[in-house]
Amino acid sequence: MIDLFTAATPNGHKVSIMLEELGLDYQIHALNLGELEQKSPAYLALNPNGRIPAIVDREADDFAVFESGAILIYLAEKTGRLLPTERKARSRVLQWLMFQMGGVGPMQGQANVFTRYFPQHIPAAIDRYQRETRRLYEVMDGHLRQHDYLAGDYSIADIATWPWVRIHNWSGVSIDGLQYLSSWMQRVGQRPAVQRGVAVPQRPDDASAIKAAKSILGR
Repeated sequence: MIDLFTAATPNGHKVSIMLEELGLDYQIHALNLGELEQKSPAYLALNPNGRIPAIVDREADDFAVFESGAILIYLAEKTGRLLPTERKARSRVLQWLMFQMGGVGPMQGQANVFTRYFPQHIPAAIDRYQRETRRLYEVMDGHLRQHDYLAGDYSIADIATWPWVRIHNWSGVSIDGLQYLSSWMQRVGQRPAVQRGVAVPQRPDDASAIKAAKSILGR
């Protein structure tokens, strides 16, 4: 059993999609980010960065893992799926995973902040992050011209990246003209496990995540 501490964000959806793809039993603990539950002492003991997601693997002596990319790698290695073991194939997957973790996520995340949440309207910042996000999309589109998935076969690289590209409109970034990226989005989005995973959690406050964290720490 896996305990999943999450919220309805792209990084959270990476892990719920992964768990659905693997068919692992997991229990959802939805953190209310608006109430800063992710900053509580109980949760910080699981994830010192105070962000979502995090997991606790009950089958591995309650081993906690934070950072979405690290969680994807951990679960892939735990099950032997969605991350090749052959050195070159594994490297290709990890290259695109790092592309998402170091590029798409941070740049699009800043586009979200300055477009939607920042108290002041700063056109230069909005333009900078939207343009860089679009550039990264164009990199993927060019690569996907000759590949169905980012690293050849469907992998954790696709699972990490799709939840971000999915919300491109929210970030104010167009995908017009990016036909291969659009086809990839549709291809990944049609997977039943992806559809189930992106629906997790159903409500941001439907579980007492802090109580669950305290329970885990007390075992």
